[in-house]
Amino acid sequence: MFGSLLRTSMVDPERALRGRDRYAYSIPATHTVLGTPLQGPWPVGTAQLYLAMGCFWGAERAMWQLPGVVTTAAGYQGGFTPYPSYEETCTGMTGHTEAVMVAYDPEVLTHEALLRAFWTSHDPTQGFRQGNDRGTQYRSAVYFTTPEQEAAVLATRDAYAAELAKAGYGAITTEVRPASEAGTFYYAEAYHQQYLDKNPNGYCGLGGTGVACPVGLTGV
Repeated sequence: MFGSLLRTSMVDPERALRGRDRYAYSIPATHTVLGTPLQGPWPVGTAQLYLAMGCFWGAERAMWQLPGVVTTAAGYQGGFTPYPSYEETCTGMTGHTEAVMVAYDPEVLTHEALLRAFWTSHDPTQGFRQGNDRGTQYRSAVYFTTPEQEAAVLATRDAYAAELAKAGYGAITTEVRPASEAGTFYYAEAYHQQYLDKNPNGYCGLGGTGVACPVGLTGV
């Protein structure tokens, strides 16, 4: 509807959709696979990291399968429009990327191990696309919540970038910034939550490069 421009560049904040002041839909209380609260509360010590790697259906499934994960949720983050809908996000006029909130126990799943799964589960060099999915909402991103996570993100990114370069890939384009700067994580509509559990044969565009990440090998 808005042409190809919004598939290759971010919308300006002043042009972004206005959104609304509350959710236009209800959010499920419980994760259909893990049986844990989707919005908390979670056990003391639970960490949160926000990851985007293309379509959030496959990305969420990849994350909930990791040992030590308390819960996951699909949502929208990194843009300008408050409480966006899926349809709005897909226009490119909200600035959000399709993100997955991962709540996990860092004593079981280290930051590095989680990030190793992130880097190797998609191609972080593709800019505003992931495979055949094209648009700013499919960009790769990591929004961290603690200094320890930030250090792990930067260390794993740099180590993986070197391995990707050896394999002939270009530079990593993943957006990296604090979750506080990226803005609120807006939970997606109920039908998106744990979509591939509800629809086992549903679309999954997730695909890695086949290049191994040399860090985070423990804790997986």
